[in-house]
Amino acid sequence: MEFLKRINIEELIRNSTAYIGFDSPLSIVRALIDIGIVSYVIYKIIVVAKETRAWQLIKGIIIVLIAAFLSQLLGLRTIAYILSNTVSIIAFALVVIFQPELRRGLEQIGRSRFRDLFNPEEESSRLVKTAVIEEIVKAAAQLSKSFMGALIVIEKDTKVGEIINTGTQLDSVVSAELLINIFTPNTPLHDGAVIIRDNKIKAASCFLPLTDNPNLSKELGTRHRAALGITEVSDCISVIVSEESGKISFALSGGLTRNLNSDTLRKALNKNMINEAEQTKKLTLWKVKPR
Repeated sequence: MEFLKRINIEELIRNSTAYIGFDSPLSIVRALIDIGIVSYVIYKIIVVAKETRAWQLIKGIIIVLIAAFLSQLLGLRTIAYILSNTVSIIAFALVVIFQPELRRGLEQIGRSRFRDLFNPEEESSRLVKTAVIEEIVKAAAQLSKSFMGALIVIEKDTKVGEIINTGTQLDSVVSAELLINIFTPNTPLHDGAVIIRDNKIKAASCFLPLTDNPNLSKELGTRHRAALGITEVSDCISVIVSEESGKISFALSGGLTRNLNSDTLRKALNKNMINEAEQTKKLTLWKVKPR
């Protein structure tokens, strides 16, 4: 206790900060910003590398560095000499080895908006949704040309698990080829709807509730009535391709837009899957909770 009483806390903090290089509050803030930026860059490099073959190369380099450190620590001079020279060669070879990954990373940074650099999850989600939209548009266009009927339902906030349970579970990546194959006539899954949840094909051959709207045109068949029915009881989006006419339609909130082409379908999906979600997120951030 006597020892603790003798310690001048203020002097100890002053000496510690002087040793580290903190001579003012501004220098502390500057150091925190510096550490934060470096940590973020390292995190982004790890995230990007884990999705490529570069991750295995990075693990190999780490093993070599650990082996070089241990060999020096244990006094294994020959091994230490070989490994230290190997590390210096690897440093020059990294640019050549990681050239495709570096190029891809720089292209991604160039395509990203400034705020997306600080919110990688949002940017990743937008890219995935954009890819899903392109696959749906491509499939709808091909099905329309071939006069093959299709019904694709995209789940949003309202969960439709009971509808998914009526079909065949898939949990597959969304691709135009798979969607076309599902809706090809005389195949086991072509009759019914495909449900997309969380940017994946969750189920196929699902049964949907039919609309009760008495004012619906008589020329619309069961597929269109089912597409409207699911949008009346949920906030889902429905994309329909008519088997008789090959026309593409879009259903949302009990309303139906017909005679779409690839561009108008893409705009409708972008508006309701990406733009609306981002707008909702902004409103949520600015919303003041009631007391």
